[in-house]
Amino acid sequence: MAEEKKEQPGMHAEAPFTPPSPEEEEPSPERPGFRRARLALRSLREFGQMNVAAMAVSPIHCLTIVGQIEGHLVLPPKNKTTKYEHIIPQLVAVEQNPQIKALLIILNTVGGDVEAGLAIAEMIVGLTKPTVSLVLGGGHSIGVPIAVAADYSFIAETATMTIHPLRLAGTLIGVPQTYEYLEKMQDRVIKFVTQHAKIGEEKFRELMFRTGDLVRDLGTVLVGPEAVACGLIDEVGGLGRALRKLGALITERETVAAARG
Repeated sequence: MAEEKKEQPGMHAEAPFTPPSPEEEEPSPERPGFRRARLALRSLREFGQMNVAAMAVSPIHCLTIVGQIEGHLVLPPKNKTTKYEHIIPQLVAVEQNPQIKALLIILNTVGGDVEAGLAIAEMIVGLTKPTVSLVLGGGHSIGVPIAVAADYSFIAETATMTIHPLRLAGTLIGVPQTYEYLEKMQDRVIKFVTQHAKIGEEKFRELMFRTGDLVRDLGTVLVGPEAVACGLIDEVGGLGRALRKLGALITERETVAAARG
């Protein structure tokens, strides 16, 4: 009579092996659909939606400058920033890429580092391709030189631009040289704006040092049509007008190039 096998305490019979179904397998780069799922998750993380509207290849590159313009010092993680070391390589690529025919700069910035902002503005001025800027929400402080650096500038009807004197952060030495340095930096901003906009230096200084407009500061807040009226911005308009203007500038540039050669 055969002896019955008894399981020892603490021991369990092994379950038979069943291969995992295709749905249970871990995704691998070789599997179809893995890349689409990964891109969908990335889109959700970056844009807050699963799918971004697809578009045909465009000859216009869009550059966004939002939040605070970060310069030589790294700002806290909670601050939304635009890093100038990210913007400058993009501008170099725009100039070198033959498939890009124009640049659209969209601004919604509170300002930031003066030298970083001026560096971006000088890079935009140095481009040989047509450029148009569009101020949405706000283009404050050092965002003003960036807005006027383009060949043509637009501002939304409800957008604002704040013009105020420069500020220094950190430890200051109470000597005349400190104030002379601040004045030189301020003159650099004023000179750049008045050279690339239709506003005169006297008017811009008056707006910068005006009292009574801001509660705790000197300066002026200009709403869309006011910025156009004083000559700081070229036109009130939105995205559609900005793109149409870029199209006209592209056509004009190609016509001139064809005539030369």
